[in-house]
Amino acid sequence: MKRIKYTYLLILVVVFGSGCSTDFLNISNPNELTEDTYFKNKSQLQSSVDAAYVNLQSKGLYIRHLFFINDNMGHEVEINPQHEPDKRQYYNFTFDSNHEGIFTYWDNCFRGINKANFVISNKNKFENVTQDDVDRALGETHFMRAFYYHLLVTRFGGVPIYPELTDTPKPRSTKEEVYQFILEDLALAAELLPSQANSDGGRATSGAAYALKGKMHLYRQEWQEATEAFKKVTGYALVDDYMHNFLEETEYNTESVFEVGFTRDFGWSDQDTWWVEDASGMQFVSLRGQEYGWNDWFNSYPGDDLLDEYEANDPRYTANFYTDGELFNNDTEVVSLPDHRAAWKKYQNYYQRPKEEIASGINHRVIRYSDVLLMRAEAENELGNISTAVSLLNEVRDRVNMPQYGSAEMNTDYPVNSKDDVFKAIVHERKVELAGEQVRFNDLLRWNLASTFLAGTGFVSGKSELLPIPQKEIDVNPEITPADQNPGY
Repeated sequence: MKRIKYTYLLILVVVFGSGCSTDFLNISNPNELTEDTYFKNKSQLQSSVDAAYVNLQSKGLYIRHLFFINDNMGHEVEINPQHEPDKRQYYNFTFDSNHEGIFTYWDNCFRGINKANFVISNKNKFENVTQDDVDRALGETHFMRAFYYHLLVTRFGGVPIYPELTDTPKPRSTKEEVYQFILEDLALAAELLPSQANSDGGRATSGAAYALKGKMHLYRQEWQEATEAFKKVTGYALVDDYMHNFLEETEYNTESVFEVGFTRDFGWSDQDTWWVEDASGMQFVSLRGQEYGWNDWFNSYPGDDLLDEYEANDPRYTANFYTDGELFNNDTEVVSLPDHRAAWKKYQNYYQRPKEEIASGINHRVIRYSDVLLMRAEAENELGNISTAVSLLNEVRDRVNMPQYGSAEMNTDYPVNSKDDVFKAIVHERKVELAGEQVRFNDLLRWNLASTFLAGTGFVSGKSELLPIPQKEIDVNPEITPADQNPGY
């Protein structure tokens, strides 16, 4: 359930469009809201900022395709026979530039960027607001622009950079240029934003900006810069119960650095119940489509490789997965798994509230503090600070009462006597701590281990690291030609 509800005037849908020309319409309405007549008060400013978040709650991103892209390509899951063909293509790496889900992902990212740019490009037109209001608005929209670009650069490599509102198509920038643009946005956002969201749960904070900035440095192997950014993620703490990170009742907790909000508090339809993001009209809040459940009706279940990674008695196993015979739905139903070892429990509706069999009001925690600790451990280890890295790993393990690295119990399978040892421990810990949280595929790419761990899956080194630029984009953008397509597509 969301604490803040993103709302904005329907008239702005025209302003927030994809940048199409309106030369065909020459009749002006003196009462129409435009860039020149908007931003007259704090409410209008806030509405335009809220709009920048909305595309996270879309079928292309955190309602549907983002999960398939990352989890299927990372092979944390196995797929059921009835898995839809377009989602199966992620799993087998057989997609091409005409894949509709890939275009939807691309399109929603750029729509979000356009909405952020609407605020940023009009920053000199804000009226009847305080400087704090201005700083917060610009901080949030610079963060959101960076966030959408991070979703793009990690999946497509170089993409067009739009630093302002424009109808002029842009060519692909290089991957490094996109990373630099992201880092500049995040540096500014970190300066402008408060460290905590306080009552406005779900909004960007300086903590979220520093966490994402550190992650971008990690991708670029800039270990010192990554460490410095992660150290600035302050005011957060691991919650006592690991499972509280994935329940509706414990949203916006001390471990949540940034999360995407969803709600179940609006009307229901028998159609498009998988992704009813527009079901409440003007109130742009969404149900989260559930792709993981405990029966074969759902699309995916945890694979043996993931299940085998867990140590005996790790409570994260029982928090993340159902096993045969467990109780469900307020202890009124029994999980039956005749064909699988386990099924996903993480982010599931244990209470099975009405209308939540295939959709959920549970917020998605995009950045957790445990992830920040593990990423910092990785950077510290690369800098040769082995003891610091081990301490950070143990902070994550202490929360679930697992033996510490360096103890006699761990030294057989995971000694931590060298940089390589600690790296193996980091790989293990990220896999069990962050299972099903859409980080595994990016981790494998960052570590240059994808071709090893994904051998035999259809993954092709030099091609499958990136998605193809959508053909629809090539068709409408004269600055991007077939020659600009990613290798192998």
